[in-house]
Formats: sequence, C-alpha cells, structure tokens
Amino acid sequence: MGMPSSCKYPMFFGRNLNSITCKGLALIVIALFLRVVLLPSFLGYGGIDKNNLDLIHSRSLSLDSDNGTRKDKFLEVPQIVWGLNNQKIAFARSCLTARMLNRTLLMPSLSASLFYKEIDRLQPISFDKVFQFERFNALCNGFVQLGRYSDLQNRTGVYELQKGSGRKWTVERDLDQLKEFSEDSFNGYEVIRIVGKNPFLWHDHWPVKDYARVFECLVLVDEIAKEADKVVSKIREVGKEIRSKSQSAQSGVDPDSSLLQPVPYVAVHMRIEIDWMIHCKKLEQRLNVSEICSSKQEIMERVGNIVGLKSPIVVYLAVADSLLEDSSILTGWKEGLLPVEKKKLSVDGIYKKYPYLIQSAIDYEVCSKADVFVGNSFSTFSSLIALDRTQKMTRMGVTSSCGVDVRWPSYAYNILGESNGPHKWMTNMSDSSLKAISYGSNIISC
Repeated sequence: MGMPSSCKYPMFFGRNLNSITCKGLALIVIALFLRVVLLPSFLGYGGIDKNNLDLIHSRSLSLDSDNGTRKDKFLEVPQIVWGLNNQKIAFARSCLTARMLNRTLLMPSLSASLFYKEIDRLQPISFDKVFQFERFNALCNGFVQLGRYSDLQNRTGVYELQKGSGRKWTVERDLDQLKEFSEDSFNGYEVIRIVGKNPFLWHDHWPVKDYARVFECLVLVDEIAKEADKVVSKIREVGKEIRSKSQSAQSGVDPDSSLLQPVPYVAVHMRIEIDWMIHCKKLEQRLNVSEICSSKQEIMERVGNIVGLKSPIVVYLAVADSLLEDSSILTGWKEGLLPVEKKKLSVDGIYKKYPYLIQSAIDYEVCSKADVFVGNSFSTFSSLIALDRTQKMTRMGVTSSCGVDVRWPSYAYNILGESNGPHKWMTNMSDSSLKAISYGSNIISC
C-alpha cells in the first residue's frame, strides 16, 4: 500500500505538507489496514458474528422504518365470511397471522350477505367499503399493516400455504407450520397465499389483548358512521322528550339545564329469536350449564333491576328483523323504562338501504355508544361490544367494575347479578386466547 500522493509532492491543495503531516497520514492508513484485517476475528470472539451482522442488515432493509412491518412481503387470505363479528375475529386473526410471518396483510374481501352454507351466494365487499383503510394503518402502526394489491411488484411467484384441517391438525401442528413459514427461507416469495378454510376457523394462537388492539383500529367509513349517529341521535331525542315530560309533571316548571347534555340510553342485545333459542339450548346441554338462554321475561326483569339505573330512560332493543313484527317485546317492561327498536324509532329505513353486514355494523355502533350495555355473554356480538368497552375503561386505568360506578358499564343478562339484576361484565383481558369469548367464560368475577 503506497503513501498518499500528497506526501510525495510539496504542495497539496495549495498547502505545504511537512514530514509530520505525512507521518500522521501514514499512521491513519496503517490503522485502517489493521481494522480490516483484525475486526472479523474480533467480532467472532465475544462480539457480533459477521453472519448476524448480515442478517441484521438484511432485516433492516426489509422492515419499514416507521412501524417494523415489512411492506415488500405480503400475506393473502381467503374471503372472510359469516356474521359481522365472526368476520371481525377472522380479520383480526388474519392480521395477527401476518404479524407472526412479518408480512403485510393484503386487504381482504369481506362478505356483505349472510349465507352459512351457500358460499356461491355470498356477496363480496371490499374491506375499505366498511372500514377506513388509512385510518386502520395509522392506528395500528407498529403492530399490524394492511396493503393493497396495487402494492405488489409481481417479481416472484406466489407460494400457496395449505391450512390443515380435521382432528389431527392440532393447535401445535398449526403453530409449527406458521413458525416454519416465518423463517428467512420463504423471504424469496413476495406473497404467501393461505388456501383452505375461512380464517375464523383457524386455530387461535394470540391473547385477547392482541385481538383488542386490532379491533381498536377498525373505524367505520364516514357514510356508515353517520348513519349510526342518526340512530343514536334519534334515541337520545326520544329520551330527552320523556325526561322533559317527567320533570314538568313532577315540578310543574320547565325542565332544567341538565337536558342540554346528551341524554343517556340503555342498549340491550336481545337474543330470543327461534334459531338462537335452538342453538343455545343445545349448547347448554353440551356444556352442562344453565346460564346461556334467557327468556324475554327474564331479560326484562333483570334489566329493570340494574342497580343505580336512573329513570325514565330509553332502552334500545337490538333485535333480529324477525322480531320487529312482535309487539310483545315492547310490553311488560318496568315503569320508567321506555323500550324502542328501529321500527318504533322510524329509522328502519336507514337499515334497509344496506346489506346485512352494514346493518349489523350500524347496530354494533349504536350498542357500543350506549351509556349502559346489556347482552348475552355467549353471543359473539355482545362479547365483542363488552370487549370494546372494557378496552376503553382499561385505557382510563379502570381494571374492575366491581363495587364502583364506571363509564361504559356492561352487563350479561344471562347471568344473575346483584339485586336480581344482570351480572356486571368486564372482559378478562389476560386470557391467553379468544376462545373464552365463544363460551361466555371471559367475565371478570366480582
């Protein structure tokens, strides 16, 4: 290795270089030479292995600098089907699978219609027609990521991952398969496409808190959110009228300024339709329990016995359309409780404009925003609303609703609680899987 040319000539960039300067440059060159020769062996002894350095470097190139999720590798899943909340669980499970594989989930197709067996009659609907795409990525930044098919470079083939099925396909085998596909040997594939059964039927490997994190990022598109707000406004408007009449009757004077505040309401997810009663009776027999099915009378009595519930108050009944013609669901309630449903509110026209999935999304939002929510702990719809409300309370530092008045309280009418009312309901966020949601065992006991 020769000396720099500046030491061979008396002038360099117009400056005289003396022998001391040349010696200094020579020492620098020698130091650089020794660093190149000796550094690899140093790293291999008690330091960072060179192969690890290469791995770290390659990982840093493949990870998005903002959120740690690779945007150049994707996961594709089958169309997501069945009811709204089954679809939300399936979507979250797909997101968490993509997270485990360190990939971006390609925006899946949801199902606007509800056909359990006639798959060919399902009406696909794009995720971003129901939930806000950009908002999801912003809220879940650093946790999971959604991508569009337009993001694909199509430079490599697609690897199809066949999901196992049957009794022999255990949770352990499923987890081993996912771990295998998270290895670097599959990084050559831009897209891994999972084929087979609906994601809702996949084995569950994630804790409740991870699902809750994904659910938090699901924000309805403005059109649907505004429709839900119309229904909520109508409920509060009716509540304001009955409270105004009550105060006038009691005092003989104009209502006070408290009516300027949003008037509270109760939302009850009333599961008494025939197909549900058949299902829950079979479930009670299979699980050998008696606290799943609730009659109309039992629901009305327990809601009326909620401790501290101030009346008069509107009770919004989220019921199946088949019950809208049954006027008996509006009679027999405790004095001071005014039951209404979408038809009595004259908002059924809002729902009829949309397919099943959107109708359910509107009702979910109306129940989620209620000041008090009462549902069935064995219903997925009720359970996810309770989970959503628990997550809100957790964010505020509330870990238990036992013995205290909390914001966003939830109750399970199928379980007997204080003063013959419904049982207070906060989701156990420490559960290791979402399985407890399906079996009503995710309630924190007082």
